[in-house]
Amino acid sequence: MDAVSESTRILWINPLYTDAYNRPMADSFRQIVRPGTEVDVVSLVGEGPSHVEYNAFEALMLPQLLRTVRWAEEEGYDATVIGCFYDPALRAAREITERMVVVGPAQSALSIAGSLGERFSILVGRKKWIPEMAENVHRCGASERVVSWRVLEMGVDDFQQDTAVTEDRIMGEARRAVEQDGADVIILGCTAEFGFFQNVQDELGVPVIDATVAPLKHAEHLVDSVRRFGWAHSKRVGYDGPSVEERQRYFPALEPKNIVSAKSVLA
Repeated sequence: MDAVSESTRILWINPLYTDAYNRPMADSFRQIVRPGTEVDVVSLVGEGPSHVEYNAFEALMLPQLLRTVRWAEEEGYDATVIGCFYDPALRAAREITERMVVVGPAQSALSIAGSLGERFSILVGRKKWIPEMAENVHRCGASERVVSWRVLEMGVDDFQQDTAVTEDRIMGEARRAVEQDGADVIILGCTAEFGFFQNVQDELGVPVIDATVAPLKHAEHLVDSVRRFGWAHSKRVGYDGPSVEERQRYFPALEPKNIVSAKSVLA
């Protein structure tokens, strides 16, 4: 059996203290992943914010996020997606895992966009998000290719409330990004913006990168690369991590309690 035909298990972690997106995302993922891929969608449990628009909220969820990543590796998942465009704790998660692929939406979207076009516009909900996201763009070496940040004036919790309004705002800002800013690739800069890319792409005629599709397909690709070529996260420099004993002591595995599973509907 070749690497592509092997089954793949991916854990998608919504780093939010709400399960409101788990089922809708799982339903969407069935249309995205290839045959043989199973995605389990989880969120954080306990009391906490329903979004991480603020750095302070992001800090609150990091310990549980990392303990869930540790559980995923112990459970034999091939990859984990940290489902927020901030890519929170992406480096830390790669430090505390050995064989499992760990990806984030921003890094994945920028990697794919770089192969599809020259100039990107990133559509975000609020101006507040831009500084941290711009730091990620810089780390990915894509700063010179981002021609604009377009603001939708919507919070994370707004995107799926009235989808007609959301699509209209995305369409308008994406059109302005193409016609006024010269973008030839649009990146939707929040995982809660899922479900809109296809209509916008068909209308504007440029690639529109969905922040849920990109990391899932990137994860599948990297799992194949590990299996066929041994191209795993390098532990030589930046992703070198604590010892096994330290991981077990400080990041004991935490099993999520709200798993929603999705398998491909493709033949």
